Amino acid sequence: MTDAPYFAHEMALVETTRIGRGTRIWAFAHVLPGAVLGEDCNICDGVFVENDVVVGDRVTVKCGVQLWDGVRLDDDVFVGPNATFTNDLFPRSRQRPETYTATRVRSGASIGANATILAGVTIGEHAMVGAGAVVTKDVPPGAIVTGNPARVTGWVDARQVTHASPEPAPHVPLPDLRVGRARLHRIPLIDDARGFLSFGEVGAHLPFVPQRYFLIGAVPAGSLRGEHAHRALHQFLVCVNGSCRVVIDDGVVREEVLLATPGIGLHIPPMIWTTVVHKSPETIVLVLASQVYAEADYIRDHDEFSRLVRGDATA
Repeated sequence: MTDAPYFAHEMALVETTRIGRGTRIWAFAHVLPGAVLGEDCNICDGVFVENDVVVGDRVTVKCGVQLWDGVRLDDDVFVGPNATFTNDLFPRSRQRPETYTATRVRSGASIGANATILAGVTIGEHAMVGAGAVVTKDVPPGAIVTGNPARVTGWVDARQVTHASPEPAPHVPLPDLRVGRARLHRIPLIDDARGFLSFGEVGAHLPFVPQRYFLIGAVPAGSLRGEHAHRALHQFLVCVNGSCRVVIDDGVVREEVLLATPGIGLHIPPMIWTTVVHKSPETIVLVLASQVYAEADYIRDHDEFSRLVRGDATA
């Protein structure tokens, strides 16, 4: 924040002095005294900014948007026309809470026209909220959400990785992955009129000796599981029924890997952020783990994960 000049249209009502260099505020916008606006922002016609609002640098807020108390927009956020924020989960006329529920839009995220954002959610870094979406829960970093209620329908800048059927066997190579040391493995799958049989042997098919397994099933279509990384634990995922998408992220590259057969397994080494999206409630995912459960091994906050992969000593 500097004392350098900014532009305010003659028909704008600007009551705050905490505005960064190069910010532009256009006609019929109203900015209350307590608001903080960063540098090089573009506040378009008809925008209302309440007191307890903090807007970062290079933020664009298009026409017809209201930023209510408790809204925080980080750097490089885009808010489309007539997007609606809320800040009170139980509003009553002339009954004001002591503090309003905070809503956070992380750096680089975009919110489409006419989207509605429920109070208290966090929209992750570089996420994309589709036009008209109704966001009722947190949006993961890099996710694309659409619909009412908003559900994850894709991922920003994620390389799509699909694979051939497990047959014909070994001479058909599986796609190489670019995230960390993650790797797809072929698992024997014997399918005949009696059904199928699949198995895995340590060394031949499994890249570590499992100490634990768990199954994930009956997950509503489009719902997310995982959303964490591990400090030391290795995982091996097999979709034993239906199909799922596994989004892996090492802090530099993000890939979306399709698992659609029990004949293919995905090895996820430590320090890879992992999110699993089930296609339907019938999808069942088997996870083999290299260690028994230890909560201390989990990294559940993406900001902490990002600091760790950058080698930030404060993480």
